[in-house]
Amino acid sequence: MSFQEKSESFDARFNKGIRTVWVSILANVLFAVVKIAAGILGSSYALIADGIESTLDVFSSAVVLGGMKIGAIPADADHPFGHGKAETLAAMTVSLVLIFVAGVIAYKSFQEIRSPHFMPAPFTLIVLSAVIVVKEVLSRFLCRVGESVNSLSLKVDAWHHRADALTSLAAFIGIAIALIGGRGFESADDWAALFASGIIALNGIRLLKESIAEIMDAAPPPETEEEIRKIASDVDGVVAIEKCRARKSGLGYFVEIHVEVRPEISVSRGHAIAHMVKNTLLKSGVGIIDVLVHIEPSSHHKGSSY
Repeated sequence: MSFQEKSESFDARFNKGIRTVWVSILANVLFAVVKIAAGILGSSYALIADGIESTLDVFSSAVVLGGMKIGAIPADADHPFGHGKAETLAAMTVSLVLIFVAGVIAYKSFQEIRSPHFMPAPFTLIVLSAVIVVKEVLSRFLCRVGESVNSLSLKVDAWHHRADALTSLAAFIGIAIALIGGRGFESADDWAALFASGIIALNGIRLLKESIAEIMDAAPPPETEEEIRKIASDVDGVVAIEKCRARKSGLGYFVEIHVEVRPEISVSRGHAIAHMVKNTLLKSGVGIIDVLVHIEPSSHHKGSSY
């Protein structure tokens, strides 16, 4: 994440995330129509399955959009810590959709493998080539934006596009084998769809684990905590950082930090240092929503006495 991206305000990051989700929704609608139509006309179940997955991606992106909008609602009397967890719940929902889609595609693939059908049409390879390229570009774009705005649901949506690219790649390989192998290889694209369903399921499970970890207030990445510690320790009057804990909520973090100061200073001075630490962290661009600062007397400062 670049310094410019980190320094963006919450509103700027939120608006960037919302625009990105709309790009995702429109792309999924377009590809769902193209792939299902091409699959029907070209007798390719792998391509039809891919189109169905894109249709469900529209729903998934809509869930991400709703989760981000609800997550941005300010704190109120009933939700003193805000509504940020809605964004994580959206990511969890999309992860479960990925796993469900994988199961449906696997089931239908088995059915198609057992039922003889027509050879896929060659033009379906052209459609799949375009899908693979565009979907991979979209996946990287969403992942980059998700990283810059610190949004798990956007990163999950990015993996939806990556899964789409992978299923399209599997379908491409399967159809190519069927066309090259000729009669008796008609089900190659169905086997490709079955293989792709396994990839989708594995990614869904991985992303579900990340969502659960965030719901359970797992610690942020070590580099994030180190950055928070460094920013706080550079504040004038801070001797050391005794403890630092953070939990993610939506696009930002709630932080609890224990700051050591010279033991002989006044309560008023300690209170002022605490406010400086809090304000510095809130303005740091790390994405901190709120900070609780606890002042501790330093036992390592030379000349300290109690």
